[in-house]
Amino acid sequence: MIQLRSVERSYKTGAGQTWVLRRIHLDIRDGDFLTIMGPSGAGKSSLLNVLALLDDQWLGEYWFKDEAVHRMNRKQRAELAKRNVGMVFQSYHLLDDLTVQENIDLPLSYKNMPRSERQGLVADTLDRFNIVGKKDLYPSQLSGGQQQLVGIARAVIHKPLLLLADEPTGNLHSSQAKEIMELFRELNQQGTTIVQVTHSDTNAAYSSRVIEVRDGWMVSDTANPELSVGPEVSAS
Repeated sequence: MIQLRSVERSYKTGAGQTWVLRRIHLDIRDGDFLTIMGPSGAGKSSLLNVLALLDDQWLGEYWFKDEAVHRMNRKQRAELAKRNVGMVFQSYHLLDDLTVQENIDLPLSYKNMPRSERQGLVADTLDRFNIVGKKDLYPSQLSGGQQQLVGIARAVIHKPLLLLADEPTGNLHSSQAKEIMELFRELNQQGTTIVQVTHSDTNAAYSSRVIEVRDGWMVSDTANPELSVGPEVSAS
């Protein structure tokens, strides 16, 4: 599904240039459940933002389903993301002035879809996530776990090929976190490719593959035990 080749990202600072991603080579296959791990500041979220097409200031090559993302303009990348990518944030990112039902419908509103079809999809999604009784409530009336369920429902309603999650259970109790991760596993078994960023070994255990990022370098990959990447290797 995805190929990254020599992807790098840096920021200009008062001290010069700070690199947050260095020479990332990564293949993500259809149906993967991939976890990105590493200490704070390692580049995990920066890598996720590149995959999500939220950041366009990186260097290198990015192929999505054989489409050359690195040759696209910002509008083309946004269209590609709308069609194929769902995003789950740690801080939910629900719109406060929209009800649960309206928040979930939001991704469908960008599509050329009959209203009756949209309403049917929203109803099915509310039922699937067991939040039919919350459909007319606003985010401020929901618990953290309920808000995260709505965020995930919104991310998957348009059946994205790729679901990206940034610390999806960081604000939740352990029982709520388990519920979210069981849901991710179910979505993955149904064919959704998932990439999550997490510090949690428990969450990582749900995935089929784990990569580790340190100081912007990808230093390990359970799908490639021979991987040896980093500043020491690159300098040789």
